[in-house]
Amino acid sequence: MKTLFDDDFLIEQRPQNLEATPNSTPSLSTVEKRLIEANVDIHMNQSDKVDFLHTVLCQVGMPRSKVQGRVFERKSGSASMVLEAGRLFRGGEWIDMPLPYGTRPRLVMVHISGEAIRTKSRKIDIGESVAGFLRKLDISLNGGPRGGYTMFRTQMEALAACRMSLGINLAGRDVTVNTNPISRFEAWVRNQDNLQGSFWPGVLELSQEFFETLTSHAVPLDSRALAAIQHSCLALDIYTWLAHRLCRIESSQGMRISWNKLQEQFGQEYKSIKDFKKNFQKTLSQVVSVYPDAKIESVTGGLLLKPSPPPIKKFQSFLSSKDNLVDISRD
Repeated sequence: MKTLFDDDFLIEQRPQNLEATPNSTPSLSTVEKRLIEANVDIHMNQSDKVDFLHTVLCQVGMPRSKVQGRVFERKSGSASMVLEAGRLFRGGEWIDMPLPYGTRPRLVMVHISGEAIRTKSRKIDIGESVAGFLRKLDISLNGGPRGGYTMFRTQMEALAACRMSLGINLAGRDVTVNTNPISRFEAWVRNQDNLQGSFWPGVLELSQEFFETLTSHAVPLDSRALAAIQHSCLALDIYTWLAHRLCRIESSQGMRISWNKLQEQFGQEYKSIKDFKKNFQKTLSQVVSVYPDAKIESVTGGLLLKPSPPPIKKFQSFLSSKDNLVDISRD
């Protein structure tokens, strides 16, 4: 699959696990198939489902891998997030939960934020079982159903228990929102014979504080693109950032961002900027395949972002607000 970039970007992107015989063409991976199908669908059809994510979370993502401590902080420009691990009441006692991490909490936050905005309600129906909720999110399981259900439930509980502090500058005013995004969580009751089943539906309710700031500062996203890049935390983070950022660039000259700035936002775990740049470029090519209107060029020392339509064009007027603009483009 060709990328949409030239110069020092990867010209050919192929996964490492392709199998081929000497006289055959390598078959496409599951990820490649998803990307190609999403690319065609996005080019040909308007989205019949729009999801949303808080503008701060579009700029500062949750942990991508397991965190040993109980506090995680990430900052980008004047947007910042502090995530603190919490506790849930289980079996008559309070149990410490880890910090949420990985792709699952990201996809859940997008889904429940979209549901809250669509229904104008803080109460979210999360279905009668883990399997049913995964189908709603269009999430494929890794490691088989049993292991996949257990891992997903663990991440759901970690997300439900965490406390989140969001910091943002709005029109010159520094605003802090301290909240548990999820104020009420009744998990699916475990069926001893079948992890897919439950005795009653799950219930999830957003806190009033988070719901209010979400409805004021949400970025619309294409659910088809999210489903296609669900395999990668970095891809999800880049996509949501571009969805927030590109349509707000006013200068026809675009905005230049150095690799140092990009690593500061997306690659804090990388020791080598060379390794970060290689992985970022490869992942960016996947993101652009499902955000075909994104105008990005490779320039010496970084990237050039140019004014681009948002992924969901009917929300152009909504996105034109400058209240939640955060600029990381200036060195």
